Amino acid sequence: MNQGTNPAGLPIRVLLADDQAMVRGALAALLNLEPDIEVVAQAGDGRDVVALAVAHRVQVALLDIQMPHVDGLEAAARLRTGFPACKVLMVTTFDRPGYLRAAFDAGASGFLVKDTPSSELAAAVRRVHAGGRVVDPSLAAQSLMGGSNPLTDRECEVLSRAQSGAPIAQIAAALHLSVGTVRNHLSSAIGKTGAANRIEAAHAAHEQGWI
Repeated sequence: MNQGTNPAGLPIRVLLADDQAMVRGALAALLNLEPDIEVVAQAGDGRDVVALAVAHRVQVALLDIQMPHVDGLEAAARLRTGFPACKVLMVTTFDRPGYLRAAFDAGASGFLVKDTPSSELAAAVRRVHAGGRVVDPSLAAQSLMGGSNPLTDRECEVLSRAQSGAPIAQIAAALHLSVGTVRNHLSSAIGKTGAANRIEAAHAAHEQGWI
């Protein structure tokens, strides 16, 4: 019996959540080739992940990070609360160290990028199902070098709004803050990221997966 199969010899029940239907279909096809893995549910965003996991008795959920409505990080956190028996494996295009840390903080047991070979993906499903952890080696190294997120929650919020180039007054109104407070948060974030301006700071924070 392969590592990670259920005691009764039944396949590991897997849920896939990814907003790209072609990617989701390809992953399902690859995993269903494994004799000890079965994709029993699929979702296009994170809103239905918990309900589907409960309804289909899912044992491992493979979640993309960037999805509409409810992203993979929030879906992982909801699973941890609503259906903790289900293990979470993040599978994403965005190999940013900040996402790795955020994923494990949300309760994930593994983190892989989408160009991982299918054999390694299947092995990762088995490992997290068995109670282990899986991390893409190159991303783990980047995470160790990059350190933790130096930004406060409010600085992250302000930078997220600044990404689009929104005026400071508009950011202040959206977050119910004074213009001066927003300026202070932006100045602090610019200093922490070593950027020249708020747009560069937002870009740097986004690349690190902090926002």
